[in-house]
Amino acid sequence: MIYEGYTIFTPGPVKMNKEILEIGGKQTPYFRNKAFSEVILTCEKLLLEFVNAPKDSRVVFLTASGTAGLESVVMNLLDENSNALVVNGGGFGQRFVDICKSYDVKHKEIIAPNTNLADIDIKVDAQGFDTFIVNAHETSVGHLYDLEAIGKYCQKNNLLNIVDAISMFVTDELDMKKQHIDVVIVSSQKGLALAPGLTMIVLAPKALQQVKDIKSHYFNFKNYLKDGERGQTPYTPAVTIILQLQVRLQQIKKEGGITSFIAKANEIAKYFREQIKNLPFKPYTQYMPNAMTTLTPTNGKSAMEIVVDMENNHKIMICPNGGELKDTIFRVSHMGDIKKEDVDNLINALKKVRKL
Repeated sequence: MIYEGYTIFTPGPVKMNKEILEIGGKQTPYFRNKAFSEVILTCEKLLLEFVNAPKDSRVVFLTASGTAGLESVVMNLLDENSNALVVNGGGFGQRFVDICKSYDVKHKEIIAPNTNLADIDIKVDAQGFDTFIVNAHETSVGHLYDLEAIGKYCQKNNLLNIVDAISMFVTDELDMKKQHIDVVIVSSQKGLALAPGLTMIVLAPKALQQVKDIKSHYFNFKNYLKDGERGQTPYTPAVTIILQLQVRLQQIKKEGGITSFIAKANEIAKYFREQIKNLPFKPYTQYMPNAMTTLTPTNGKSAMEIVVDMENNHKIMICPNGGELKDTIFRVSHMGDIKKEDVDNLINALKKVRKL
């Protein structure tokens, strides 16, 4: 089996726990019945609780990747009459820009690499705009934005606040009420530590009021919201992943709730960052989340060489970057079922890389 026996520190997919893996090996059941409806309704209830969604918020369950979630939100909530501010901090911010272009949504890019936008009220003029779009954690470079400052800014300027939280849900604070968020996009393969293929869009009442009639069969939110009232989806869902999602959310609830899991991710992140202090790496950004650490080699060695060495010689998967940054940074995830002994193994391997 491909990569069997490897330890993965990639920011999606991430290391899954034993109970979740066992569900993935079972027969997929039939789903157009009351029992499966109860599963989806339970998942919706727990997701709304964990993101502290406003009253009467809803969840759309898409059998699709996270990018489909980004695109579907633009399709269903915005149009050629919209005018959006889009934070473009890297590959995923660029993806939102490209989606807006595809749907003729007027937009302005915010490119601010040296800030977490805590100073957004000073830096960005909201006049003439109606929407704000941000990848809360720009996973391509490991940069986390200040969602509380952004939320206050959106509330002050009456902007629809759309947040891609795919790579920080379960590991970093996400609170729709406190942070004044109207749309949250999450996916299965990152902080939730499930298999890829399921994306959830949480819509607060303000966003629900903006759901439009669109020319799309599969991605029409109105169909999902209608069928979701009875715990179903319009088309065949990722049944097994939804069953895993239910168990995963129940695990989180049972083991101290979302704040407990954020604390665990924070502990692992701090432990890793402390252990690498004497190694020839430096943080790529000062605004790193609990979810991931992004490092630049300081000894002249290529980041990509380190990634390849880890995979070929140590059976450890860390994450490279692409494009102009492929030799500059590599990324280490702290999401999923990562324990301190896993981190110790990675540190020992990093110490053995040639020329370190």
